Amino acid sequence: MKVGITLPQFRDSAEPAIEVALDAEAAGLDGVFVFDHLWPIGQPDRPAIHSLALLGALAAETQRLNIGTLVSRVGLLPDAVLVNALASVHRMVGDRLVAGVGSGDRLSKAENDAYGIAFPPAAERLAQVGRVADALRAKGITTWIGGRSAATRDLAVEHADALNLWEAPVDDVAVEHGVAVTWGGLVQPDVDLRVLLGGLAAAGATWAVLAPVGFEWHEAVTAIASSAPAVRQ
Repeated sequence: MKVGITLPQFRDSAEPAIEVALDAEAAGLDGVFVFDHLWPIGQPDRPAIHSLALLGALAAETQRLNIGTLVSRVGLLPDAVLVNALASVHRMVGDRLVAGVGSGDRLSKAENDAYGIAFPPAAERLAQVGRVADALRAKGITTWIGGRSAATRDLAVEHADALNLWEAPVDDVAVEHGVAVTWGGLVQPDVDLRVLLGGLAAAGATWAVLAPVGFEWHEAVTAIASSAPAVRQ
């Protein structure tokens, strides 16, 4: 199982995110991932570095790491713009790119509403995810579809390289989904990372992407890196 980390993206500057990415690369982690939010969920007064701009910076600054979105939300940009932007990153980094795609949910709807961006019914958004995922895979880009509903799972089976389960219990990861499964979720300092990562690896996850909360960022990278080797054996 590969292990990655999200970045300090909700800042005025991209420099902290780049520094953490370089720290993660030096520590031997497998990847860094960016969110696609216009602000941190529930905190519209805070800034956010745009995911695609940050991916471009990470493409230039890193050498080995996988870089990816967790996840790009359809509808914030026209489908063709999103696909071509990710394809541009792919031309820079090749197979290091992981394009996670998702439909958004009730927690992210406020961002659409604030900027006058349509938020169609779930079935329409999922169909859009499928079309975007097909276009990305046609360009040779590794593509995950994020979500935990049965409809999302079925979509990932047909249109993606993996299903990303955000904060799913380990037992849910272990279910036979018909497609490779990756996991992402928040972790706090009181979480036993070795137990978490070991459980996810045993359940069959191919990736675990950890989003630290309450850590100092260098300490988070160190803690995750020191817990990761056992799941790679």
